[in-house]
Amino acid sequence: MIPVEDIVTLLSLSLTSMTPLLLASAGEILTEKSGVVNIGLEGIMILSALTSAIITHYTGNPYLALLISSTVGLATGLLMGYLSSYLHSNQIVVGTGINMLALGVATLALYRLWGEYGGSPSVEKLADLQLPIGNAILTLKPVSVIAVVLAVASWYLLEKTTWGLRIRACGENPHSAEAMGVNVYRTRLLLTGVGGFYTGLAGSFLVVNWVGFFSREMTSGRGFVALANVSFSNWNPLTAIAGAFLFGFFEAFATWLSLKVQQLMLPEYLTFLRTSGQNLFKALPYLATLITVVVIMKKVKMPRALGKPYIKE
Repeated sequence: MIPVEDIVTLLSLSLTSMTPLLLASAGEILTEKSGVVNIGLEGIMILSALTSAIITHYTGNPYLALLISSTVGLATGLLMGYLSSYLHSNQIVVGTGINMLALGVATLALYRLWGEYGGSPSVEKLADLQLPIGNAILTLKPVSVIAVVLAVASWYLLEKTTWGLRIRACGENPHSAEAMGVNVYRTRLLLTGVGGFYTGLAGSFLVVNWVGFFSREMTSGRGFVALANVSFSNWNPLTAIAGAFLFGFFEAFATWLSLKVQQLMLPEYLTFLRTSGQNLFKALPYLATLITVVVIMKKVKMPRALGKPYIKE
């Protein structure tokens, strides 16, 4: 039986791991509900995480870094929205370009600023919240709370307000939305910007509220997993919370399992788990995501105009 302390530790790790995925997913749901698909989430997270490391390194203020990095995400989202909505650019090509540009900028910045290709120096982090549960302590990140609040607020906006109805109309039938008096171009531009803001916050979280430094590989494909979570959730921000927690749990479980294996007395034929087991366990959350999406994808109902440029008649 797993001790209570280990269960609380698993819960803390799961909530931490789910946070960037939830932020990026909730933002992308808003974007896709308006009809734009932004596959550049990975690139936006990298640019925002890099910005956070630079701002915190030179000012020592992680709150300022969080604000500016989210603004970088907003600006990148607006760029994506302008190119795809007003210039009718191919959304997949633009998103791919953002991902490639981010990797190049990160490599150049690391070398020019710190003479390194791998990562930045350690920077100041936000303080964690400590909640006692029996004899154990639940460690909660402040941005994790913000992520859940934003996901719930996004659901309310989409499902319970007139603005939400207009956003969904742009993603389902933009010509009808235009006939209703909705400015489809502007709506898609703004929602892609908001999605970028959420994703920028996710990238900044990685640096100033989790690991405390920047590296090019720190996003570990979370931008692409967030895209899968959007499908898993059927474009519902509340369900996206469950999807993000599922990924976070498996990532936390992999870490916990790896530590436990190091402490066990294993028979000789299982000793390979001590050396290569860590890499095997790291595949668990991605494998679980793949299986879940394959099963769920048969039942999803995406916005009908998703990814299709709108040309006013």
